[in-house]
Amino acid sequence: MQTNCHLSVLIHEQAKIYGSKPALTYRDFGSLQWKSVSWNYFSDMVKQVSNALLNLNVKVQENIGVFSQNTVQYIYTDFGAFGIRAVTVPFYATSSEEQIRFMIHDAEVRILFVGEQEQYDKAHRIVPLCPTLERIIIFDPSVRIVPGDPNAIYFDDFLKLGENYPRQTEVEKRYAEASFDDICNILYTSGTTGDSKGVILTHSQFHAAFEANFQSVPVTKDDVIMNFLPYTHVFERGWAMLCLTVGARLVINTYPKEIQQSMLETHPSCMSSVPRFWEKVYAGVRAKIDSASGAKKMLFKKALSVGRRHNIEYLSNGKRPPLTLKAEYAFYNKMVFSLIRKQLGLENAHFFPTAGATVSPEVEEFIHSVGINMMVGYGLTESLATVSNDHLGEPYTIGSVGRPINSIQVKIGENDEILLKGPTITPGYYKRDDLTKAAFDEEGFFHTGDAGYIQNGEIFLKDRIKDLFKTSNGKYIAPQLIESKILVDKYVDQVAVIADQRKFVSALIVPVFDLLDQYAADMGIKAQDHEQLCRDPRIIKMMEERMETLQQGLASYERIKRFTLLPKPFSMENGELTNTLKIRRNVLTKNYAAEIEEMYKE
Repeated sequence: MQTNCHLSVLIHEQAKIYGSKPALTYRDFGSLQWKSVSWNYFSDMVKQVSNALLNLNVKVQENIGVFSQNTVQYIYTDFGAFGIRAVTVPFYATSSEEQIRFMIHDAEVRILFVGEQEQYDKAHRIVPLCPTLERIIIFDPSVRIVPGDPNAIYFDDFLKLGENYPRQTEVEKRYAEASFDDICNILYTSGTTGDSKGVILTHSQFHAAFEANFQSVPVTKDDVIMNFLPYTHVFERGWAMLCLTVGARLVINTYPKEIQQSMLETHPSCMSSVPRFWEKVYAGVRAKIDSASGAKKMLFKKALSVGRRHNIEYLSNGKRPPLTLKAEYAFYNKMVFSLIRKQLGLENAHFFPTAGATVSPEVEEFIHSVGINMMVGYGLTESLATVSNDHLGEPYTIGSVGRPINSIQVKIGENDEILLKGPTITPGYYKRDDLTKAAFDEEGFFHTGDAGYIQNGEIFLKDRIKDLFKTSNGKYIAPQLIESKILVDKYVDQVAVIADQRKFVSALIVPVFDLLDQYAADMGIKAQDHEQLCRDPRIIKMMEERMETLQQGLASYERIKRFTLLPKPFSMENGELTNTLKIRRNVLTKNYAAEIEEMYKE
């Protein structure tokens, strides 16, 4: 059952239904102990935050900033703000001072919630540059506040302003006046070009998205949901809220690098993620298969062959597997696949929405073959995440991004651009009428900038229209497609394809150094540092051979002819990655101009 009411009262309505049932599982800052709170407690905390915000004189539709990683306090703050019709403006925990200064200024943020020491320090430093900013509220009680800082208080002290609900009558008046036309969030995109713009998300968009997604995403009150992606990411935000509408329990993973351990400890049944997570799972399992003894290796290969036939050749095409294949699959599922899932903490696996980048067909086939229901989808911040997705239990095609959700119209425009229209699409960009006007055509369709096509009701993506490269020979190259093929290799951590106006395709590659170091040790290759290791001819030859294998399905003009191994990863600090870890190609080509030119020397 879904409760699809206004977000101002959602948690309180769910508390009436689920009461003492666990709603949120989390760890305090610095603690290894998982704790849970009930729906009743969740409701009480949201009311307390609403009352405290009123005591800070927060107005209807005032913008409140949240600069934090995922925490239980973050969720209390979001819903507490919705309760008094305020707007939350999430910032990525990794945002730079320049980025948060821009967003605070643009959204005229007066109150900013921050997570840990790093976020507080950045916020404190930019206070003199932000005339609207009056108050910094800190989630982590261990943060050291700069002596004499008049702007900062801890979240626990903030909550005291709402103890015993002193303004509850006024809060309930705002419940009654809440409108689906109210703005719920402003999400600033950190696009690959570096331009930041605030995407407006209204309560009516969430209402429509919850209804449409629930028809194709079978989450239930019994599901345990791992929150892995940051709440600032529209995918995680929409997904987590959808799960709350059905009474599912959220597991709040504060530190992304600890996700594997968190999964082993909490055994989630569902989790939204980006393809990179599954690429690492694939590479890890393949590495174990490669290092296994002859008999075990044969067992793995046979199991994968059976899993592929059962789950992909039959089930994905809507066909019933033959009884003999069904029996074979049951055997390998028990003997092999269940062990793989257990090592991931996925004994209770239900389904796993995946979007945000190109999913390699090889990875998608593998994940389905081992009995994990990956539901590939497609969406944008401007569409409140989901445009399309695979439907559990229904036919799907490897390589597609699923079928459009109900209520959304999808049209293929000029240059194969995907155009969207419907109640989940943003009304526009905050304070940017020029960008809003440019994004919509005369018929009201939103222009995504993504190229694709529709076949048998499923959407297939080509690439970002602006990301298509044209070589000096006139051939068009889709870099993300090539990169997705390279990233499945266990020795590759990051890759950036270079091709625009060049004679051939080249690439910058950051290796997985733990594995490369081990390979070097096994082969007796000695190097003083990673820079020397990346230049070693034996390492380059090994990588060349792997590149050749990975690119067998590509046309000759699409294949990487030369590459450079880099001794350090692309980073947000150097402006090479967005907060969602997408490559900023213009920055990379500038930062690595010398390395790129070297690859094109005759």
